[in-house]
Amino acid sequence: MTQQGSAGNVIAALCSFFIPGLGQLVQGRLLIAIVQFVLAAVLWVVLLGWIIHLWSILDAALFKAK
Repeated sequence: MTQQGSAGNVIAALCSFFIPGLGQLVQGRLLIAIVQFVLAAVLWVVLLGWIIHLWSILDAALFKAK
């Protein structure tokens, strides 16, 4: 299982740094990955995508598997 601060979370956060939602996809969380990717794409049109982008990075880095 992936724990907060583990190498898996660091890799996922780096993936989300480049493409919002990619880190969640790497962690196997398909639904949230799609939501974050679509929200970021839509909000980048009005220059607010960085908010979702940061959320995606932090969510991947701080994820704790149950």
